[in-house]
Amino acid sequence: MAKIPAAAVAAGGLVGGYGVARWTKKRPLGGVALAAAGSVAAYEWNRRAGARAAAGLTVAYVAAFAGSHPLAKKIGAWPAVFTVAGGVAAASWAVTRRDA
Repeated sequence: MAKIPAAAVAAGGLVGGYGVARWTKKRPLGGVALAAAGSVAAYEWNRRAGARAAAGLTVAYVAAFAGSHPLAKKIGAWPAVFTVAGGVAAASWAVTRRDA
């Protein structure tokens, strides 16, 4: 079975969490999706880069979620979500990549 990179899981959690909340009109359900993906990503960050990196990336994940709200007022909801998801994915990739 192919592994899904933590960067993709984290970005997918931000996009998917928003999508679930918007389409179901149940914000807590979106929060469950966001938290589940964040937990999976944090586990993988810890495994690949250690506890300090996982803690830092988890803070970035939560900050991206929080930051998407004021950003959405300036550029729109979906563009804001995609922007912060891309930022978290890039940070995740930069911290967890290993030289081959």
